[in-house]
Amino acid sequence: MDQRQSLLARVQQYIARHIPLSSGQLVLVGLSGGADSVALLSILTTLGYRCEACHCNFQLRGEESLRDRRFAESVAAGLGVPFREITFDTMAYAAANKVSVEMACRELRYEWFEQQRRESGAAYVAVAHHRDDSIETMLLNLIRGTGIAGLTGIQPVNGTIIRPLLSLSRAEIETYLFDSHLTYVVDSTNRETLYTRNKIRLQLLPLMQAINPSVYESLSRTADYLREVEALYRTAVDSYKKQLVSSGDDGLHIHLESLRSLPGARTLLFEIIRDYGFLSSQLDDIWAAIDAPSGRFFDAPVYRLLKDRTDFVLYPRRSTQKIRIIEYGTFTVDEPVRLTLTLHDAAGYEIPRRRDTACFDAGLLPFPLVLRTWREGDKFKPFGMKGHQKLSDYFNNHKYTLSRKQSAWLLCAGEEIVWIVGERSSDSYKITPATRQVLEIKCEK
Repeated sequence: MDQRQSLLARVQQYIARHIPLSSGQLVLVGLSGGADSVALLSILTTLGYRCEACHCNFQLRGEESLRDRRFAESVAAGLGVPFREITFDTMAYAAANKVSVEMACRELRYEWFEQQRRESGAAYVAVAHHRDDSIETMLLNLIRGTGIAGLTGIQPVNGTIIRPLLSLSRAEIETYLFDSHLTYVVDSTNRETLYTRNKIRLQLLPLMQAINPSVYESLSRTADYLREVEALYRTAVDSYKKQLVSSGDDGLHIHLESLRSLPGARTLLFEIIRDYGFLSSQLDDIWAAIDAPSGRFFDAPVYRLLKDRTDFVLYPRRSTQKIRIIEYGTFTVDEPVRLTLTLHDAAGYEIPRRRDTACFDAGLLPFPLVLRTWREGDKFKPFGMKGHQKLSDYFNNHKYTLSRKQSAWLLCAGEEIVWIVGERSSDSYKITPATRQVLEIKCEK
């Protein structure tokens, strides 16, 4: 087997091991016209995969960008592959979205790739990252600060993006192109040291090679090893999460005493809360709150983490200002609460004995009703009681946790609380022998 055939066999084996791509599926291939993307398209078509080429013109290099576009189209034509293209105003996008040019290119490219994939019915979009790119990513993450996952380099599959060339080095790709009599264009910015990744490629890695000529192979083996370590780590973390986290009426409870007893407790805590939008920069303060009194809380964009007695409680944030006006019929708020209001003749009506249903004398209950969260100073006349009591006292008497208080919904008529939704109704509008019509309210959370 010659060198070219050996390389093709390696890529085929890598796809078989790491990428669920069959020869009958359509795959879109990102084709810039550079060495890596030309090799990717050639290798996939040679291996019998059904491909279409996708080219992005970011209009960043003037005539050179137009040259790349013309060349990419000619490569696709030479390989008998359909050609798709798009032109972006990258600088305008970067300015409007306040992102770097590098990030603008990435966002525009992958958004368009996904749009084309859906329209074409393709299974995946293939991009031409290779082993050396993965090593650069590993070093870039290490310099910026990362966990185990960041040291595993680029993954072969990320959603609908696949990277079939991760088993090949840049040198092997160039050898393949030479043996296949394929040409490519060179992006002049690849030799600039303006961007951090290029500095790693052009300055850091050559220095590392001077120390260890086999540094690419060494780092690649390390990334493979860490990928296995990451898999074991994830398995352990998932197992610990099952021990530490339980569901309650007021949210997810993280049991702090159990957490303290485990090795790597601080890291485990972060692994639990990071899925809810909390940042590593918050971890020191959150960890310190374990020994703080109840009431301390921390916010992510969507969730709140509250210290409540012996637990941290995770629940969706809700503004105390949220108010909804309710008329007859079915009403749904944007939180997971649905109220269905139905009128019944009182004659023969049997009151359901369920916490998710409340019944009132429709003749007494004034409309519109208001659905809101609780406020300091709220008073309530619980069913069966003659007088009012502070809602805060009611909560305390019934052992409401802080998070359960904050997540409670109140159905009100003016300032009068009609129903603590799903819990206790007011005595003020109760059904009596004089009731002619019953308003039944059902709640879904």
